[in-house]
Amino acid sequence: MAARILVVEDEEALTTLLRYNFETEGYEVETVARGDEADTRLKERIPDLVVLDWMLPGLSGIELCRRLRARPETRQLPIIMLTARGEESERVRGLATGADDYIVKPFSVPELLARVKGLLRRASPERLATVLTYGDIELDREKRRVARSGRPIDLGPTEYRLLEFFLEHPGRVFSREQLLDSVWGRDIYIDERTVDVHIGRLRKLLNPGREQDPIRTVRGAGYALDDRFAKIEQA
Repeated sequence: MAARILVVEDEEALTTLLRYNFETEGYEVETVARGDEADTRLKERIPDLVVLDWMLPGLSGIELCRRLRARPETRQLPIIMLTARGEESERVRGLATGADDYIVKPFSVPELLARVKGLLRRASPERLATVLTYGDIELDREKRRVARSGRPIDLGPTEYRLLEFFLEHPGRVFSREQLLDSVWGRDIYIDERTVDVHIGRLRKLLNPGREQDPIRTVRGAGYALDDRFAKIEQA
């Protein structure tokens, strides 16, 4: 699963430049031109990193950053602030508000890419890991192979993406809508019951015998990789 970057920037030319370079690096990119719209979007779906302009219509970048740091679900979200303000006092203010890094316009694109990669590596090492493991389940991204207790498991493309997404967020509960957005994509319109079908297939493939089911159904909420599963396997 590619890391997701939300670019909040009202300069169209800069937005196009950032999208092109981020997508070239393999990231999934979403762009928003207003601070208030970004605030709404971030309540619906949390990316892996935000590139945030200081001066925005609707809601300033500094205020949006403050709001994100006040919410438990986005408190640890990596944020890089973009601004034309280069004075030391303004940089200090941006960092004090909660930004993880600070880039002054005009900036070097390779430098920005390096900082993005560094932040993602620290905040979400699983995004860059070649092999994801949980309990006795192992997923090798380079070889696109899955195994349980050393036994190969042949997954279809959708089941593979589902398992990869769960392995990136072990223990976290995701609703059907969140899984549709994250695994299938926001631009694909399918029934939420499709998630149940593919979860059922994934379970059947992972548990052909009497192995413990690693996927937990949370009534009224969604699905998660059971955090008890890894603990039992390690015992």
